[in-house]
Amino acid sequence: MKIIAANKKANYNYEINFKINAGIILSGSEVKSLRNNSGSIKESYIQEKNGELWLSNCNIKKYFASNQTQYIPSRDRKLLVSKKELNKIIGAYKKDGYSIIPILLYFSEKGLVKLEIGIGKGKKKFDKRDSKKTKEWNIKKQRLLKNN
Repeated sequence: MKIIAANKKANYNYEINFKINAGIILSGSEVKSLRNNSGSIKESYIQEKNGELWLSNCNIKKYFASNQTQYIPSRDRKLLVSKKELNKIIGAYKKDGYSIIPILLYFSEKGLVKLEIGIGKGKKKFDKRDSKKTKEWNIKKQRLLKNN
């Protein structure tokens, strides 16, 4: 598994309950561009349109040797998930008030571009402070154990 782009703020801003791997529909030049590590999912989000999942605001730069004249780097891209997973995601999104967050964009062992999706709720400010405090304490604890 080769990681292309990661959303580092996802675990900080959201309490993720479960994760799902999804395929993504791309053109050939977009895949070549991603092989050069020129993709970003930092500000991207997932929305539901007509019973399908779409990745919005994912920035993939234009491949330098591409002959496309009208290329839009942040266009909406369709996500591929099974019907069972789709129903689970949409049910949680509409009924329970969960958010759908892109976490990781990567190449699978077969060379396909995959997107790891997390379903979770947004954290409040005090939750963020709490997680930051525990993270810092774990780092200090590791240092103390290492020095002794």
